[in-house]
Amino acid sequence: MKSKFHDTAPGFLARIRDQLPVMHRAERQLGEFLLDFPGELASYDAQELARLSGVSKATVSRFVRRIGFDSYEQARQAARDESRTGSRLFLAHAEPGLGSALDAALQEERDNIAWTFERIPETEIDALVDALFAARKVWIVGYRISQSFATYLSWQLVKLVDDIVTVPRAGETLGEHIASIRPDDLVIHIALRRRVTGTEAALHEIRATGARLALISDDGMARQDDAHWHFRCRCETRSPQFNHAAVMTLCHWIVVRASDRAASDGRHRLRRIDEINERLGEY
Repeated sequence: MKSKFHDTAPGFLARIRDQLPVMHRAERQLGEFLLDFPGELASYDAQELARLSGVSKATVSRFVRRIGFDSYEQARQAARDESRTGSRLFLAHAEPGLGSALDAALQEERDNIAWTFERIPETEIDALVDALFAARKVWIVGYRISQSFATYLSWQLVKLVDDIVTVPRAGETLGEHIASIRPDDLVIHIALRRRVTGTEAALHEIRATGARLALISDDGMARQDDAHWHFRCRCETRSPQFNHAAVMTLCHWIVVRASDRAASDGRHRLRRIDEINERLGEY
């Protein structure tokens, strides 16, 4: 019996890669264009796509049928579906926006931050900060790019929180740590796209420990109502690289509110850290 996990139809980009070697010249030109800028098919109609890629509208129609779709709209929907969880290339665009590149980039970051924080009540961040100080131990989980943010958040909070750790580290499995999580712990799981395959299973196992769970994700992840907190950060961009400005801003704001919450105890801890590091010659 075949496993159900192998019955999934090939994705939009996989179809193009599979057919590219046998395509005619104009179709190949369109195929190579879409491999670089797959999001354009989701954004434009057939006539506009033909203009952007330098082929005829008839070529676009033949191309769509060759990669296994009955219509342009069907291909367009497949591209849109894959863009929600697929390659960052879906974020790239062939035509630059108006104005200077720097102005556009700064506006993009402002828009992403505004979208994110319009959907996060300040009371939720304060409740998470309260849980940080009440927890027996704080675990910050992250894979791939998410681990960079997990490390940053842990590096900042270790100055304020007694017991905090980033997992998994090199050579470790997450299961080794989940087995040690207790109901009075707090887990902050950072799960930015593209997420590793076992993300949903890991969240299930973490919830089963009874620990409080805070999830930080991009806006492509559906809201997880069974997490105590789910902060969805918009990472939209016109470049091939995800824009993580909103994620960094959220991490920074958690640290700022934690510093405010720590008050005199936090300042005392920071002074003690500085004194110890001076004796160790680390400053």
